[in-house]
Amino acid sequence: MARFKAAVFDWAGTTIDFGSFAPMAVFVEAFRRFGIEASVAQARAPMGAAKRDHVRAMLEMPGIADQWQARFGHAPRAADVDSVYEVFVPMNEEVVADYATLVPGTVETVENLRARGMKIGSTTGYTRSIMERVLPKAAEQGYAPDNLVCADDLPEGRPGPLCMYQCFIDLVVYPPASVIKVDDTAPGIAEGVAAGCVTVGVALSGNAVGCTPGELAAMHAHEVERLRAGATVMLKEAGADHVIDTVADLPALLDRLEVA
Repeated sequence: MARFKAAVFDWAGTTIDFGSFAPMAVFVEAFRRFGIEASVAQARAPMGAAKRDHVRAMLEMPGIADQWQARFGHAPRAADVDSVYEVFVPMNEEVVADYATLVPGTVETVENLRARGMKIGSTTGYTRSIMERVLPKAAEQGYAPDNLVCADDLPEGRPGPLCMYQCFIDLVVYPPASVIKVDDTAPGIAEGVAAGCVTVGVALSGNAVGCTPGELAAMHAHEVERLRAGATVMLKEAGADHVIDTVADLPALLDRLEVA
């Protein structure tokens, strides 16, 4: 009997949007509309979390919190999280489809897993309204997972396990150890760990590296290895059982795990 019954994939940085670029400029612009200067590095730091939690994490960063205090006369509050979030979401809805190109190898990997009898699930830190823009674009390119659980579908998102629990129900798969969670972010890996799944981090296509395929191809091998190593450390520290470059490498990993 096959060891694994399903794989649950993240979206941005894992199956679409190589380098996870869609939210970056939007976060920077959303804060700028409140008179706050946020960097792309600050915007990338909480990536993988539900977007409301992402906004909260950015507001708690000393450089941003200090600006907020100076501009508004008080430290960021819950109402301020809501205000920035309400600006961010419609802005991200408008641009996310432009970044919905599949990571190379996604379709082939999914076909390989389905041929093994595995189901294909998905979770995301994006809201349902944002993902409504992404799903048709992904389907046009040949990727349509068996389910989708969004950050705002349940009372709690990543790094907690609830979205994974919903995947177990939707896909009718158990025990958790028979499910692989594939993600490029620490909160997404932690989500899989919390649910008891085997976790696989993707290093080069993800947020931690933040490069396009063309940018990586133009780099010296030593620089690519430096970026890979940094992303691998982050993913391992989050609890990843295994780390691969991109989803294209998942079938080979499964071949090794099935005979281990």
